[in-house]
Amino acid sequence: MIRTFFFAIGTLSVALLAGCQTTAPTAPTAPAASQAITTPLAELRNTRWVLRQLNGLPVATPAAGEAYLLLRNEELRAEGHGGCNRFRGTFELPAAGQLRFGALLSTRMACADAQGNSTETGFLSALTNTRTYQISGDTLRLYAEPATTPVALLHAVYLR
Repeated sequence: MIRTFFFAIGTLSVALLAGCQTTAPTAPTAPAASQAITTPLAELRNTRWVLRQLNGLPVATPAAGEAYLLLRNEELRAEGHGGCNRFRGTFELPAAGQLRFGALLSTRMACADAQGNSTETGFLSALTNTRTYQISGDTLRLYAEPATTPVALLHAVYLR
């Protein structure tokens, strides 16, 4: 009986020790290129797109506030701020990757900031000339014809 008891204890000990980890844990590895984490694409509509570049040049925030574009789902309405004045109008999406703006109506407030005026003029001109667009992650690029370099580069701003 004592022999059976020690045999059972010995068998149980071997089973328990076999289940123990005898090697050091490995550090997590970075995902393979095919598993790389990417930023999901922002939606073209109902996203606040803040202007960051015009014709390849960075845009400083004017004193009257940052220039932005918002394309609404309802009735395909465009609205935004040009750097001095607010604007509204319509837009259309004739085919995949294409974007065209209708007449954009703007308020006519006097703007003491020359930066705001030049940003606004350039931004509204870029919107009027836009024919195609591309979204990469949270970046929107607007292209005129021919579509070689973007006329405007905007970033999505997510409100909490």
